Amino acid sequence: MTYCVAVRLDQGLVFLSDSRTNAGVDAVSNFRKMAIFKKDGERLMVLMSAGNLAITQAVRHYLNHPDPDGPSIWNAPTLFEAAQVVGDIVRKVRDRDAEELKKSGIDFNIHLIFGGQIKGQAPSIFQVYAAGNFIEATIETPYFQIGEAKYGKPILDRVITQATPLKEAAKCALISMDSTIKSNISVGLPLDLLIYPKDDLRTDHLLVIDEKNEYFKMIHETWGKRLRQVFSEIEDPVW
Repeated sequence: MTYCVAVRLDQGLVFLSDSRTNAGVDAVSNFRKMAIFKKDGERLMVLMSAGNLAITQAVRHYLNHPDPDGPSIWNAPTLFEAAQVVGDIVRKVRDRDAEELKKSGIDFNIHLIFGGQIKGQAPSIFQVYAAGNFIEATIETPYFQIGEAKYGKPILDRVITQATPLKEAAKCALISMDSTIKSNISVGLPLDLLIYPKDDLRTDHLLVIDEKNEYFKMIHETWGKRLRQVFSEIEDPVW
């Protein structure tokens, strides 16, 4: 399994993904869940994936090797139309593989977050489903999660708004990830974190976080300590 979260803000975007993939407790490996597609100064797009690894890799292959005469994320005039291209590729892989997977008792399982910015347009994020359809983030719902979402959702719900500054949103996403890693063995380091300032159209703020990262270690230790502190300060119930 995995955990990925993306946030759309007034100041830009935040993307965070883990890299753990497992087919059981004795079959754990690491695969990057974040793929970046960019033309510096023209467009920056990010795809994060959860689900069947073979399916997600097939989708990424088709995105990287588009039909030269057809629509692609590289020539889509808007990010919405680029998301449509991603959805169409998901359908293409499903039409090719779903029936054969079903014969082996395997569901067509893929969940995607796609987002970024094309020059002259506002940045945004989309959640793409296994059917190839998708939804776009809104002011009321400025973030998306895929994978093991439940453990990291409470902190996002309490902190994130459209007006949250980029650095605070990144900190919140990392706490959300730490909570997920703490509660679920199928999510783990290293992490990929991209903080994208609006209209930057580059990836100057991309960071790989492993077990040696001092900031993430501080978050892990401080968050647990402060939670216990706040818990102890709340009055016990009166029966």
